[in-house]
Amino acid sequence: MTLHATAATSTAQDSANPALMAALAVTALAAGTIAGAWYFQLVLDIRPCPLCLEQRYAYYLAIPLGALIALAAGQKAPRAVLLAGLAILALAALGNAVLGTYHAGVEWGFWQGPTDCTGPIGGLGSAGDLLKRLDTVKVIRCDEVQWRLFGLSLAGYNVLISLLMAAIAAWGFVRTARR
Repeated sequence: MTLHATAATSTAQDSANPALMAALAVTALAAGTIAGAWYFQLVLDIRPCPLCLEQRYAYYLAIPLGALIALAAGQKAPRAVLLAGLAILALAALGNAVLGTYHAGVEWGFWQGPTDCTGPIGGLGSAGDLLKRLDTVKVIRCDEVQWRLFGLSLAGYNVLISLLMAAIAAWGFVRTARR
């Protein structure tokens, strides 16, 4: 068997492995999304509110878990292990979509959000300097949208991305269960 034939066989087997495909897709989406969130925060100086930070937890779970599921699927792990991992990915993404929907509702004024806010607290300096420093503290509120595109805030985009990740994980679960 030639190297080309081996590579073609491997590619055909991978494309017939829905757990591998779904795990890789979810991992890539999660990594891209969290990289985008960091870009907004670190480069564009759009700081996250407490709800924004909580929405990142699902991505911090999805990246390593998705990579582990992809590795396990590539190594022909037991189907039960793959199904459990894909179910966790789907549930985490769905939970994140619910949290993002809640956050978007807070932004639109449909309901009240959390009362805590964030801002740099450390390094306020001496007591005489305190009042000056407090004037420069930027408080990030959950009910104020800092950025919108096509009418959607980052929380709204999080809902869409999370639903897509949940759908991909669910597709991988169903296809793997049928194998």
